[in-house]
Amino acid sequence: MNVTTWYLEMLDSRELIHPQAACLNISIEQAKIPCPEFSRFLYTSVGGDWHWTDRLAWTFDQWLEYLDRTEVQTWVAYSQGTPAGYVELELQDDDNVEVAYFGLLRQFIGRGIGGHLLSFGVQKAWEAGAKRVWVHTCSLDGPTALANYQARGFKLFKQTTYQKEIPGTPVGPWNGAFPPST
Repeated sequence: MNVTTWYLEMLDSRELIHPQAACLNISIEQAKIPCPEFSRFLYTSVGGDWHWTDRLAWTFDQWLEYLDRTEVQTWVAYSQGTPAGYVELELQDDDNVEVAYFGLLRQFIGRGIGGHLLSFGVQKAWEAGAKRVWVHTCSLDGPTALANYQARGFKLFKQTTYQKEIPGTPVGPWNGAFPPST
């Protein structure tokens, strides 16, 4: 299968476009304690529907080593006490901040939470001293991912296409989980 990857960036905090205010009834909190179990839950719960597989083979120690760094911030959106999605930031050299992972659990998609959570995460990147915030997404991600990044003010700076063999259906959050609704 051909997979297209889009690389987007924001070079000034004034480029951030916040979505229209909505009554979302969510809270967003930083997961300050490195917790591989929780981070893997977020990764598989959000990415299982979209062919996120890069971290599935990580061991507990690999997760902990990645998370137990001051350069990584995980911000989690909650709806009535239930995790709804997350944005993971990685502070990099030259004052770059990457939106490393971002997304919602399937039952929270389409409620306006994604735009709000992404804007919140990008704002946190700027507050961390970013001179550039960047992200990449691909044609294996959710169908509105690219549009959401662009709606927040990200601009395309690079695009690549490559061949990748992928299973016909995503693995889901765990074996036997129901397929994503389209």
